[in-house]
Amino acid sequence: MTNRFSAMNFEIITERLNLSMWEESDASWYRELVGERGVAKPTLEAAYKKVISFRERALESGISLLTIRRKDEGDFIGYCGLIIGRSTIEEPEIAYELFQRAHGNGYATEAASAIIEAAVATGRRRLWSTVRSWNNASFRVLEKIGFIRHHSIWDENGELVWNMRDL
Repeated sequence: MTNRFSAMNFEIITERLNLSMWEESDASWYRELVGERGVAKPTLEAAYKKVISFRERALESGISLLTIRRKDEGDFIGYCGLIIGRSTIEEPEIAYELFQRAHGNGYATEAASAIIEAAVATGRRRLWSTVRSWNNASFRVLEKIGFIRHHSIWDENGELVWNMRDL
């Protein structure tokens, strides 16, 4: 972990949500969530390895994606957090993905707002988010939490929009 930054809080509670570190038992939920992308679901073993890697990377880097569970229901609805992704440890990306059944309730905005506070607490000064041009729901969340479009790049999957927020 870079000494310049403190580790982010890996347990965050908001009004309606609990955000926390991945557990091995989250592999089955993660597998279902990936399946909603319209791609082949990973095997349970592959999902398990991915969940373990999320935990290991969090301990190495001090930042992580966190699971999102609704407080009252206790159900897993997605994830949100900070990743290096296409960016850097100094200026990480915020990322989120929720089950389609959880869309439209403000959960992504609530979770992402909490993650921004966690990023500020680490001492970071800027966050990025990369979003495919077709993903209007993600753009709406980013707008609500203060991100602005910065630039676009194009690759084999089309336009990728870089969004930025100074903290």
